[in-house]
Amino acid sequence: MITRRRFTQGTMALGAAAALAPGLAGPARAATLGDDGLYKQDWFVDSFLDMGDDLSEAHAVGKHFVVMFEQAGCPFCRQTHEVNLTRDDYVPYLKENFSIVQLDLFGAREATDFDGEALEERALGRRWLVNFTPTILFFPNDPAAVAGKTGHEAEIARIQGYLPPFYFYHFFEWVRSGSYKEEGFQRYSNARLEEMRARGQTRDTWRLG
Repeated sequence: MITRRRFTQGTMALGAAAALAPGLAGPARAATLGDDGLYKQDWFVDSFLDMGDDLSEAHAVGKHFVVMFEQAGCPFCRQTHEVNLTRDDYVPYLKENFSIVQLDLFGAREATDFDGEALEERALGRRWLVNFTPTILFFPNDPAAVAGKTGHEAEIARIQGYLPPFYFYHFFEWVRSGSYKEEGFQRYSNARLEEMRARGQTRDTWRLG
């Protein structure tokens, strides 16, 4: 896992280099199973769970802030890690453009919402109306846009449940590109589907690039 100090010191240099060499973020690696029963990615941010601080730090290095709620024994969480987050064709893009904090939907660690309210992970999940795992929440990359708000008020999009790789990647792209401000994800992904079919690919054979 990446510590807060390593995140703030290391990713600024990495982000600048990655802009010149997008593959620098390295290949995807297999997830490991933690003591809490959640699958871990070594590039996820291990923070003090202060959402406002984490978003500000993501903003400082030009990334979008994302919170991923999971739970032990969740088959769709496992599939997300073992299928989607092992894809060498697009995981470097995720690493370069998103700061992801993992939370346990039934966890008891203290987390601080954007409005300053401190509560356990499980209570934060209820406050944010998270009912399924995985649930992946995306937030604006401007700290001023979330100040004084709850996460539920501040979020700009969410993934609920498992999305196959094609849709998973393009959902992140839809957010990162700012397209979410102009059109819904269904319309955006349909356009990407047409592009894919024009190249003679199917959703099962699709790869980025």
